Amino acid sequence: MTDTLSFKEMCARFDVTPRTLRYYEYIELLSPQKEGRSRFYGPREVARLTLILRGKRFGFSLEEIRQWLLMYDRQGTDEQMRTLVKMSDRQISVLQEQRNELDQAIEDLKNLRDEVAAKGTDTAQSASIYNE
Repeated sequence: MTDTLSFKEMCARFDVTPRTLRYYEYIELLSPQKEGRSRFYGPREVARLTLILRGKRFGFSLEEIRQWLLMYDRQGTDEQMRTLVKMSDRQISVLQEQRNELDQAIEDLKNLRDEVAAKGTDTAQSASIYNE
């Protein structure tokens, strides 16, 4: 078969586990060509897995990704495209809030580290005074 990847090649190319790839097939996000017990993934499945992994990275659920893939397959109606824009806007808001929370956690940890470091320095200086 030309322009196809085996199951093992697909896992390696996308750095996913065999279990993950089989699960995506089980929930019908991917539909490889089958020859006997072997599976082969053509350009369509490669593109779909690229979109699945991108959607996961963006924080979409697998059901939301399924809707995304349906739009991709059907070239999307205007209504579907508007829905995708709304989903994307909502997820952008979620990711921005997560970033804000992470920024605050980083700031809090830096402050704690600085406090501990300052106390450690004070304690070390106090100990050296008593040892003189």
